[in-house]
Amino acid sequence: MDKWQIIHIPNKPAVPPNQQPTVNVFASMVEPKLANTIISRRLNQVAPLENLRHVKRIQKKFLEGGKTQLSMILCLADENDNRTNRLPQDVQELVNSYQLSPFITKVCKNAALSKEEWEEQCKLWPTSYHPPTYNIDGITGFNEDDSQSIFSFMKSAVELAKSGDGSIVNAAVIVDPSIKQEIASACDQICCCSISTEKNSLESCSEQPEVLSSDLFSNGESNHTSLPPNDFPSETRKSYSGVSCLNPWQWAQENSHTTSCYWHPLRHAAMAAIQSSAARDRLLFPGMGHEGDKPNGVHNIQPTSIGTPAKRQKTDLANFENSEELDPSAGGFHPESARPYLCTGYDIYLVWEPCVMCAMALVHQRIRRIFYAFPNPNEGALGSVHRLQGEKSLNHHYAVFRVLLPKEILNKNEVVAARTSTTNTNATTVCQ
Repeated sequence: MDKWQIIHIPNKPAVPPNQQPTVNVFASMVEPKLANTIISRRLNQVAPLENLRHVKRIQKKFLEGGKTQLSMILCLADENDNRTNRLPQDVQELVNSYQLSPFITKVCKNAALSKEEWEEQCKLWPTSYHPPTYNIDGITGFNEDDSQSIFSFMKSAVELAKSGDGSIVNAAVIVDPSIKQEIASACDQICCCSISTEKNSLESCSEQPEVLSSDLFSNGESNHTSLPPNDFPSETRKSYSGVSCLNPWQWAQENSHTTSCYWHPLRHAAMAAIQSSAARDRLLFPGMGHEGDKPNGVHNIQPTSIGTPAKRQKTDLANFENSEELDPSAGGFHPESARPYLCTGYDIYLVWEPCVMCAMALVHQRIRRIFYAFPNPNEGALGSVHRLQGEKSLNHHYAVFRVLLPKEILNKNEVVAARTSTTNTNATTVCQ
């Protein structure tokens, strides 16, 4: 693929018409000039489609020569009877009056739950689609400015995933979309090798993140210089065994075979980025933390510029956004009343689709939107295997998008070259 694309991942997978439940209806071709008369004056009164309100009464087809052919649903048909002489009396009178020729066809029984499902339904018979009522930007598409911002942050995540010793790992970048600012970032950190005889492996992982985030988190993998294609087959999964979400049980297998490294099962990229975001909050709002707290992973924290809001907040948002000054009584930090609530309102960019553990952690953090580049065919929680974003029992739901990358981004050498080039690239030409 030569251009970027953004695809919304709906809460439920689109179901093809041949797999959706259908019902039989009586229909007939009708002259265009008679369509409104028949529907408005008679059919809506004698045969309303009470249980099929998502189905449009008229199907329009364009024929060769610019002609239009209209077909109209007359009424429901008996599922066990394919004969057209069993029309209700009122409908039969209309058929006789306008000399119609009824036939039996199928329409989808249930309303579409996603745009993709609606498009599939319309291949059978036109239906209506009502997008989700919750207000999350991007569900119905992105404008050019937002698309450029999304592509830029996703490119940062891809570069971060390849920023170590050549091995490929997952990477996460947390962003405040209201000010288009990176808040925190991290790579997979499940493997921590001993670097000192005076400290054990656990201490090395927790106290020296600036070292562990690069060379030591290679997970023992051989060098890989390029990411997989957008639709890489599941067989190539072994080639990216350093990606934690692709191999969530790798730590248990490796931990039993090595004594030189400490394997932490929770240090996936998304979890590490969440920790960095929390460390950032402790720096900006020190009065709310415990005495003696030492922020972890500060090298990946992006401090907020003076005069800009630290994070979109759940309460008292308006007062905080209108404030341009720091609180002098708080030692030059933001006032405690403005401390953000977890990651409310934030976006996260992941190179690989998260596993169930990471997806649930993002639910608890109140992430607003998730963008990922590559599917996780065996462990994916947001489209490939499960769809956590559509689980009604959860108390928070985010929107999920997949970002398809152009070929040049998949090549490490070109990514390095692009890093030093101008910010105006061809990456923003297509958004779907």
